[in-house]
Amino acid sequence: MAVSYNGLWKLLIDKDMKKMDLVENEKIGISSSTLAKMSRGETVSLSVLEKICTELDCDFGDIISIVREPEK
Repeated sequence: MAVSYNGLWKLLIDKDMKKMDLVENEKIGISSSTLAKMSRGETVSLSVLEKICTELDCDFGDIISIVREPEK
């Protein structure tokens, strides 16, 4: 299974924001390395996702999803 943050990227577009706004926003304050992990589809801590959801007024399901690999 893999993690997809496509919902977050779409939400940022809708709010006329850029990925770096997540780093520069003092209330969210995620590191650039965390942003890089998210861009690669890697997992990040729940507290990071909580900060993003609080600031963007959304729910976890709006920003992250699980991508299941097809069965072989």
